[in-house]
Amino acid sequence: METTLTIRQSEIISLVRSNGFASVDSLSDQFAVTTQTIRRDINRLSELGLLRRVHGGVEVPANRGNITYKARKILNLEAKNAIAHSVAEYIGDGATLAFSIGTTPEIVAEALETHEGLKVFTNNMNVAIAALRNTSSEVTIAGGRLRHGDLDVLGSSAEGFFRSYKFDIGIFGVAGVDSDGTLLDFNEDEAAARQAILANCRQSFLVLDHSKFGRLAHVRAGFLSDVTRIFCEETPPASILSIIEKSSAELVICKQEPPL
Repeated sequence: METTLTIRQSEIISLVRSNGFASVDSLSDQFAVTTQTIRRDINRLSELGLLRRVHGGVEVPANRGNITYKARKILNLEAKNAIAHSVAEYIGDGATLAFSIGTTPEIVAEALETHEGLKVFTNNMNVAIAALRNTSSEVTIAGGRLRHGDLDVLGSSAEGFFRSYKFDIGIFGVAGVDSDGTLLDFNEDEAAARQAILANCRQSFLVLDHSKFGRLAHVRAGFLSDVTRIFCEETPPASILSIIEKSSAELVICKQEPPL
């Protein structure tokens, strides 16, 4: 299976999330392609759990839980790459870094391949493997039982692990951001591990693409005003931007490369 989404597939996701449903015929007309091409797109997006195929069209999945790690890794990939390269510019050689779980933190770890002498601490195997590609980095991972899918360690062992150190920078993402600036997640243990990082770092970097603004999840995981810097590829909605401007957090808009 392909490891990226096409521009059309990404736009289909945005349209369906905005409207709740889109018919095959309307998508075919909008993108000037055949209905067979649209059905192939819909089938792939449905297999990834990003949308749900229904009679005559496609809709938002009924399950409000998080989608699979594999699907999240390729969703908004260009934005995540832009964020990762921007974050890398704020990290110096020899820094001590704490990474939470998540596809954007993993891509940030990949972007640090040329940094020298980093010390990386994480509760996620994907991040650890990405960090190990830099042969000058020292990588320490939390001990415990790995969770299927995300390949992470959660619970008291992960929280205790992060409380054992003082990090230069904590790097983490979230499932969503509510209109009042509340950071949201789908799992209490994920939120607790992130809070443990936040409490034990000198600077905190929140990395998230624009799709996280207004995305629904049910577990509180802090506030935008808690972090040092917020990295996003687009300017947030006005209500979110107002909250950031009134806080001490710095907003960094990460420039994406124009499509070829």
